[in-house]
Amino acid sequence: MASTITASTLKVTIREDIKLNGVNQGGVTTLSIGSINEISKRIVTVTTTEAVIATFSSAVASAGHYVAADVKYIRFTNLDDTNFITLTFRNQDNDEVAIKLDAEQSFIWNGDNANGMTAVFNATEDADAASDTALGSLTNVQADASSGTCDLEVFIAST
Repeated sequence: MASTITASTLKVTIREDIKLNGVNQGGVTTLSIGSINEISKRIVTVTTTEAVIATFSSAVASAGHYVAADVKYIRFTNLDDTNFITLTFRNQDNDEVAIKLDAEQSFIWNGDNANGMTAVFNATEDADAASDTALGSLTNVQADASSGTCDLEVFIAST
């Protein structure tokens, strides 16, 4: 069954606003991502026990599951005012990269223009290893809080 939603363009604007010595040193960058017809926006309670908060594959299997090739934009915002959250990204090769998302900060991951979250990252301890150069597709994102519980806003846009 075809979607009844009319696709639209997602506009993401990043603005730095700072004056140093009376001179504006900030900037504005706007990214337009066309043909978006699915948005998932939710607030997830993150505890000190690592848990999967989103999964990606070739088909939607359940809630919190996304078609990797269709995902063009992901934003995570730590809504806690004190504690950090660790986001761990895993690809189909079980490569992982962990990112510290401090209190009140956001992390944005733009998908590949043509292929979304397929073939987007590799993680290796040995940057010179020729066999470790292939980029893998995102399969899941896990999160855990540094202490207590934190609220994490997750925004995912797909075509």
